[in-house]
Amino acid sequence: MAGVAAVALADVVARRRRRLGRGAAAAAVVAALALVCLHQVVVVDTDWDRLGGLAAVAKTAGRFVGIDAALVPQLVVPVIETLMMATLGTLAGAILCVPVIWLGALNITPSRWVGYPIGRLLMTVSRSIHEIVWALIFVSAVGLGSLAGILALAMRSIGFIAKITAEAIENVDKRPIEAMRATGADTLQVFRFAIAPQILPVVLGVLIFEWDINIRRSAIMGLVGAGGLGLTFHRQMVMFNWPGVTTVILAILCLIALGEFLSHHARKAVT
Repeated sequence: MAGVAAVALADVVARRRRRLGRGAAAAAVVAALALVCLHQVVVVDTDWDRLGGLAAVAKTAGRFVGIDAALVPQLVVPVIETLMMATLGTLAGAILCVPVIWLGALNITPSRWVGYPIGRLLMTVSRSIHEIVWALIFVSAVGLGSLAGILALAMRSIGFIAKITAEAIENVDKRPIEAMRATGADTLQVFRFAIAPQILPVVLGVLIFEWDINIRRSAIMGLVGAGGLGLTFHRQMVMFNWPGVTTVILAILCLIALGEFLSHHARKAVT
């Protein structure tokens, strides 16, 4: 028995050593790839001649020290505009994603072979294209202003809201659905009384979270002419008003902190 136990112990030790060896090899490969990326991005792609020495960097950074007090009253309207862009963009995305959810949830899709792939493709396209790219598209389509930003945020929100909601629908308890279908309920009644109550907390949480994210996104929409604080930031940059740039950045940080505070308490209220 002692010999059997010794063999078993040796086998366990050997397996652990092999596992540790594989882990160490994987860590070495990851570290090597990180070093290659660091060298390529930081060492090769950085214009060190233009960057200058430490004194030049400190001088450039020193330009942003200070606040333009005269600009503060002018930030009230852009802050409100940014907040409204985030809210309207989230609401528009929630409305537009309804048919995408219907197509992309496997247990309610009208077609597994046509509708489901289309719904999943729309979710992927929405999430894959950056909000700045969406903003550029809509600025060229509807012109400068907040409307382009709202549409960009809506298109960017569709993928995330639809994906999480569709997966929540796919994971609902099937017993209430089967019970309602046994009583002769139609598809709309099944969704309203058997599916919707189960996914409502998830949907509300996702909408609040997406609204919180859209506040951050809307703060930079103006860089491509879509209104809000980003437009004010761009104007201060092109005027070389560095204290004004710092002032706008602080306003963006305050707005993001406000959004984080509101979304935190809203998520607690619905969960």
